[in-house]
Amino acid sequence: HSRKSDTQGVKVIEVEDPRGKLSRNFKHLNLDFQLTAEEETGKKKLKINTWFGSRKTTASIRTALSHVSNLINGVTKGYRYKMHFVYDHFPINASITDSGTAIEIRNFLGEK
Repeated sequence: HSRKSDTQGVKVIEVEDPRGKLSRNFKHLNLDFQLTAEEETGKKKLKINTWFGSRKTTASIRTALSHVSNLINGVTKGYRYKMHFVYDHFPINASITDSGTAIEIRNFLGEK
C-alpha cells in the first residue's frame, strides 16, 4: 500500500489504506529511495541506499525504515494512546464532557 513518486530526487513517502493517508518527508536525509514491485506476486519493496555513508548516515537508513514501517502500521492497524493522570499532593479530578469530545480537569496545581 506504500508508494513513492517516480520523480527523481523526491523523498516524500506516502502510505494510503482505507483507514487514511499518511505521508512523511525525508528531504533532510542524504538517502536514495527506490520502490520496486515483483511482477508475479505484486509485492512492493522499498530499497534505501546511501553512497559512501558515514556511520551517522548508515544509522539513518534504519531510522527511515522504522518511520516507514510505523506509517504502514498507522494506516493498517492504527494507534491508540492512553493518558494517565499523575499527581503528587493535590488529587486531580477529570471528567469527560461535550458528549465525549472534551476533558475537564479540576483541582490542577491545587486550584479550586
